[in-house]
Amino acid sequence: MPTFLSEDHFILAHEGLNSDPGFLSVISNVELSVQFDVSGANGGDVSYYLKVADGSAETQLGSLDGVDVTVSSDYETSQAISKGELNVQMAFMTGKIKVGGNMAKIMMHQGVLNEYARVLSGLDIEY
Repeated sequence: MPTFLSEDHFILAHEGLNSDPGFLSVISNVELSVQFDVSGANGGDVSYYLKVADGSAETQLGSLDGVDVTVSSDYETSQAISKGELNVQMAFMTGKIKVGGNMAKIMMHQGVLNEYARVLSGLDIEY
């Protein structure tokens, strides 16, 4: 079973996103790139990204140049969102995540992040 924020986790996430009808529905005609930076993970800080274009999604470990939005959080917050225990809007409103970049674009595509979190919360991973 993949471990949270591992390479195997993102392979599973990539497959899950690109086969989920609800997620695929919200990303049609959307171009969006989001960089996630998580501090305080067990093996140190972790960066990963979500890139949506042409009706499909790519998510993997690493950094992406020229992203539309950056989302920063600590490990505990990232884990709670992944488990579905904390929703993205509440995390933002309570200051548990910091968002930078093109705020208008991320507000316009809130549904993409909500569906992204929903699909990832359903993955069978170890924490």
